[in-house]
Amino acid sequence: MPQMRSILVALLVLAFPVLSGASPETEIRTLLPKDGIPAIDAPEYASVKDAKRFMQPDEMVIGINIKGEKRAYSVPLLSSHEIVNDVVGGSAVSVTW
Repeated sequence: MPQMRSILVALLVLAFPVLSGASPETEIRTLLPKDGIPAIDAPEYASVKDAKRFMQPDEMVIGINIKGEKRAYSVPLLSSHEIVNDVVGGSAVSVTW
């Protein structure tokens, strides 16, 4: 049975570029220049009370808690910036989406 599983995995790996419609490397194009989507390097925060005025009640966030210091990063905002560089609980963090 393990040999059959290995054969199946090998076939899937070999077939993946065809199945996924992947293009040859010569057809890959870069659309944005380096740093074309700006990171947030000096994030600003709102209190929970203030955030209720501009965030949806069910808005997705990425939350972290380091040494009792908590942050919530809005996924819709991250969709526009993709990276937030921050310091939380004395540790440098990069939040990505």
